[in-house]
Amino acid sequence: MRASQVLKATGSSWKQGVLFVTLALVSAALLAGCGGDDSSAQPDQQQAASRTERAESQADRQQESREDRQATIQQQQQAQDRQVEVRPALPREAGEFRIYRPEPINLDPAQITDVSSAVIAVEVFSGLLVLDRSLRIAPDLAESVPTGQLNSDGTVTYRFTIRDNARFHDGKRITAEDFKWSIERNLRPETLSPTAPDFLGDIVGASEFLRNRADEVVGVQVIDEVTLDITIKQQTPVFLYKLTYPTAYVLDRDQVEDDPERWALAPNGSGPFRLTDWQLGEGLTLERFDDYHLEPAKVRKVSVRFAGGSVEQFENDELDQAFIGLNDIERVRDPASELNQLYVSRPELSVFYLAFNVTQPPFDDPNVRLALAHAIDKTTIIEDVLDDLLLAAHQIVPPGLVAHNPEYRGIVFDPELAQELLSDSRYAGTTFVDEIRLTIPGAGATPGSVFEAIQDMWRQHLGLEIEIQQVEFATFISEVDRGLYGFFFLGWSLDYPDPHNVLDYKFHSASLGNDTQLDSEEVDSLLEQARYSLDNELRTGLYQEVDRTLVEDAIWIPLYFSVAHEVVKPYVRDYEPTRMVIPHLRFVSIEE
Repeated sequence: MRASQVLKATGSSWKQGVLFVTLALVSAALLAGCGGDDSSAQPDQQQAASRTERAESQADRQQESREDRQATIQQQQQAQDRQVEVRPALPREAGEFRIYRPEPINLDPAQITDVSSAVIAVEVFSGLLVLDRSLRIAPDLAESVPTGQLNSDGTVTYRFTIRDNARFHDGKRITAEDFKWSIERNLRPETLSPTAPDFLGDIVGASEFLRNRADEVVGVQVIDEVTLDITIKQQTPVFLYKLTYPTAYVLDRDQVEDDPERWALAPNGSGPFRLTDWQLGEGLTLERFDDYHLEPAKVRKVSVRFAGGSVEQFENDELDQAFIGLNDIERVRDPASELNQLYVSRPELSVFYLAFNVTQPPFDDPNVRLALAHAIDKTTIIEDVLDDLLLAAHQIVPPGLVAHNPEYRGIVFDPELAQELLSDSRYAGTTFVDEIRLTIPGAGATPGSVFEAIQDMWRQHLGLEIEIQQVEFATFISEVDRGLYGFFFLGWSLDYPDPHNVLDYKFHSASLGNDTQLDSEEVDSLLEQARYSLDNELRTGLYQEVDRTLVEDAIWIPLYFSVAHEVVKPYVRDYEPTRMVIPHLRFVSIEE
């Protein structure tokens, strides 16, 4: 999902000029879900037609949703801008855990494409399966993780049994029929889900239903009140991972149908916490759901602030956990500092990058892309600009996944080679090169120290004055999806711990997430082999080859991998930074 951080890792805080490093928060880059195209086995012409049809359909279905989300974000930003100063929080109540998070954009699971929304949604809703704190697939509302049954026609059926104590927050029993309705509701064209086609597209009949060519998703069958069969078109090692994403969560049909426009502002969920209050631009409150089907949360309440989030608020006892930015990292790392004993750090499964639309000049020339890549000194950026807050990225797959190769160095800093490549480009000396623009999400007075450093490197080593344009986040995401930018910055936070979620979704030619417009038979072939292979060693090798190909052709310029830097109060127990978005607040306890 697109990392929806407030540019915390770039040096351009929108509100206070402070560098923060997010947890997995950024979307997924406002990050839209993971990959998995349902047409890879088709002949080339049919596949191309299918991609075109899906893209056009998706664009039509998302336009209204984009406009609504953009209006919501603008209202939230205006509400925050009206605050002259961050109001101090009330004293902590018994059993209360006080944290900062960016404000959610939309809590309808079918619409979630950003991390700021997902981190709240995973605490309020539940699905059949969940990722545990070790990022393993675990049963959630289902009693167990099923083993797929291979059918004679090559399809695979998973049988789920729903727990006897599965309840919505209002006490109503959750049934197999609730899940079938939720899956079909999220796939309906009028739902405008930007993620359902990819997360649920493996299911037999999903594509036909999505295009209004069927009355139901035939691959989802209710066997009895607590038994549900889900059949997918063919074996794939990532389908159960996809069921842990919000698009597969169960919804209360009565609530959604009674108030289809506003129900997500106070959803009747099934997760460990109930959303009991949401003050626009200020914060929200999560209260423990005592009848939660797994062990109920240990804290009574989680108070989430949208404004601030600084270490100063942490030191003033307004927050029980805070993210550490560049202004505070030196003293927090100092063993003599009181904060040092409260400091925790953990790498995250997310990558931040510069991306090209490879169909737009001059970026359709690999020499231009490679010249820009070889002129960037990542070591200087990480060590001197970011004070080692982040990890330099030389590839796309982040550390922590088997397909990550720590020995691979990618595109090295080589100013002389960069100059040669630019001179060899067919665009050398043209206005296409002289007028290159990099577009980034943001609204600050300056683009931030990272971008200013990169801008200076391009000026010094290539003689290029590259403009950096900031665009409000919701508008930025919408226009990236529409292919309006030739050169842009984004982050991607993985939705599940498999390279399929970034390499397949972002680079397969038939994927809705392919915003670089890459159309490579070689890359597609490798991705399709990995997509359906159950041989882990083979998949690892295929993904490493794809990663190298993309980096060495400069489709993306990976810049850095995210790292969580946080301080946590000593009375907070069992809190740890997460490597990606998973429900975890129910494990936290407060020592009174």
